[in-house]
Amino acid sequence: MSNALPNRPQYNTWLLLIGLVMVALNLRPALSSMAPVLGQVSQALGLSAAQAGLLTTLPVLCLGLFAPLAPWLSRRLGSEGTVFAILLALAGGILLRSNLGAFGLFSGSLLSGASIGIIGVLLPGIVKRDFPSHAGLMTGVYTMALCLGAAIAAGSTVPLTHHFDDSWRIGLGFWVIPAVLAALCWLPQLRRHGTSASRRKVKGLLRDPLAWQVTLFMGFQSSLAYIVFGWLPSILIGRGLSPVEAGMVTSGSIIVQLASSLSVPWLATRGRDQRLAVIAVMTLTLLGLFGCLYAPLAGLWGWAIVLGLGQGGSFALALTLIVLRSPDAQAAGSLSSMAQGVGYTLASMGPLAVGILHDWSGGWTVLGWLFGSVGLVATAFGLGAGRARQVEVHGDKA
Repeated sequence: MSNALPNRPQYNTWLLLIGLVMVALNLRPALSSMAPVLGQVSQALGLSAAQAGLLTTLPVLCLGLFAPLAPWLSRRLGSEGTVFAILLALAGGILLRSNLGAFGLFSGSLLSGASIGIIGVLLPGIVKRDFPSHAGLMTGVYTMALCLGAAIAAGSTVPLTHHFDDSWRIGLGFWVIPAVLAALCWLPQLRRHGTSASRRKVKGLLRDPLAWQVTLFMGFQSSLAYIVFGWLPSILIGRGLSPVEAGMVTSGSIIVQLASSLSVPWLATRGRDQRLAVIAVMTLTLLGLFGCLYAPLAGLWGWAIVLGLGQGGSFALALTLIVLRSPDAQAAGSLSSMAQGVGYTLASMGPLAVGILHDWSGGWTVLGWLFGSVGLVATAFGLGAGRARQVEVHGDKA
């Protein structure tokens, strides 16, 4: 780590690392905390099945729709200033969705998803700029923190709700606390960089086949991830588990992602390219999904572990490919905006499709066709993105 930022004191390097980890910890609790209490929220507010499905889809859709704002904001506020401002917006969204009934629930979910989408776009560019010789390792570190935040929220929201007299509002609103703490930890970065943003605009990505392969791999593997965040507890409850048990299995699967989210980027950068890594993580993901859907419940925890290893690795690998396929930090930021903007918009269709198929079939078994199709398409685009090449772009001044 000592040579990651050669022109900055070691103290500032560690402040940046701590700040990145704290920010990453807050990029999933607003999403993964909803699924375990979705039934309770729906009953309390009188939501239909379609509205509940929209509630799981809306934040993911916002990840994609608002991601293109990140480069624009970064050119005006700087990456550091934008991250700080949007962390405060995230905190506001979490508070809003716990109040004002259905209006607050949906508008707060929209604001939370938009905030997460903007921040998530900026992190690969910051890593490419400040840790160029440790890109794989640092991508793994903040992805691991991201998965940890998701796991903690998925596993503790129901116990928090029970602790506070079955108040789902407090269970969901609790996650404003780590968001505010992250903003405080990020404050030193404002003093370091101020608003000195790069004015360079990157062009040519939309015409680059490799950029589209990275983008579509991000989108299709993310679709499976958000199906798990939004629907796995409901699927497991439908198979006979209690809400607490279903939340714990989902949380356990996400916790396992910590291992692969840290190790896969590092291992993937050791080889000539990343195609073998793509095959490995997508195979594990599909095996885990089919196991959770069809295998006997006696072996459920084993399949949840396989699923976690696959999904933690596939998401971390998608973020790593953004960094590896970019020639510089500005290109990484723009490719991140494209991959997450288009990719998450595409990914949002996954949870929606699950809700539609469930309503149509009255059960969960038909989802195997959806899982298999999405997984195979993700693998195909991942093999293209995994080749040792870089996107071809050019830039000018904004």
